[in-house]
Amino acid sequence: MIFLQDHADGALLKVHAQPKASRTAIVGIHGDSLKIAVQAPPVDSAANEALREKLAELFQLPRSRVLLRSGEKSRKKTFQLLGVPLLKAKEILESKMP
Repeated sequence: MIFLQDHADGALLKVHAQPKASRTAIVGIHGDSLKIAVQAPPVDSAANEALREKLAELFQLPRSRVLLRSGEKSRKKTFQLLGVPLLKAKEILESKMP
């Protein structure tokens, strides 16, 4: 999975956000990123928070353990999943991919 990278504190996940979608869901792969559609608009960090919430739910983490590392105002973002090793992240995503 090209959109996942190993890191000592938890896996890094590259995300391509699709704001203002009809529902929040993993859509597939977009280039080197996991494409996630979110209902929230890209205003006042609403889409970023919706992505954090979706990832926290997916990886069964508190939202505080899902950190936005880059891309605050871009569709291309990198999140860190604190405490989630790379292999566990792959396993979870493989089970949830469309």
